Amino acid sequence: MVKGFSISATAADHKAMLRDILEEVELTRYEIGKAALDARVMAAMAKVPRERFVGAYDRHRAFVNGPLPIGYGQTISQPYIVALMSDLLELMPDSVVLEVGTGSGYQSAVLAELVKHVYSIEIIGALASAADERLKELGYGNVTVRHGDGYHGWPELAPFDAIIVTAAAPYIPAPLVEQLKPGGRLVIPVGEPGGIQQLMLVEKRADGSVSSRSILMVAFVPLTRSQP
Repeated sequence: MVKGFSISATAADHKAMLRDILEEVELTRYEIGKAALDARVMAAMAKVPRERFVGAYDRHRAFVNGPLPIGYGQTISQPYIVALMSDLLELMPDSVVLEVGTGSGYQSAVLAELVKHVYSIEIIGALASAADERLKELGYGNVTVRHGDGYHGWPELAPFDAIIVTAAAPYIPAPLVEQLKPGGRLVIPVGEPGGIQQLMLVEKRADGSVSSRSILMVAFVPLTRSQP
């Protein structure tokens, strides 16, 4: 799906990043409840050119297993967390996913390798425009980016097979749970900035009832809301 990307140019970096992800999985296996991530997710992590989603000044650190600044007080998430959140959604090739918090577009690209379509909302206009242009340049025609407040989701396109939120909310937004299909999954960090945050997995059962559980502690930038 990625156009004009030379694997040989960053093969060693990709391998090192994948090795770091595997090591993190081993370290957290009891918290996340698994010893390995979905092979399709790992293949997507290997394929997406992460260096295209960071600033030129951070290209040399693009594959380090940690978050990096992307401007406007936002970050591109740690590779392990991107892989874990993608895995927890249990995506299928025909899935339609809502992403709240496009950021640089990196998580969008990983998801695009796994599903039919990704609808992504970014509240910072400059980031939304840049991510949209970047994703199109890389050939990700199955990602639609919209500038707006993702708290209320994208109701006119709901319900979604899965929803992912890439910023920490103080609580799980009810509109997002409502926009999940029965059998769908929502992955979201919950907690206050600078405080304890938990990566939460929310599942909607076939009968419409909902369950949630904490996966592990994380640190995300806060979910930004539009001012009334």
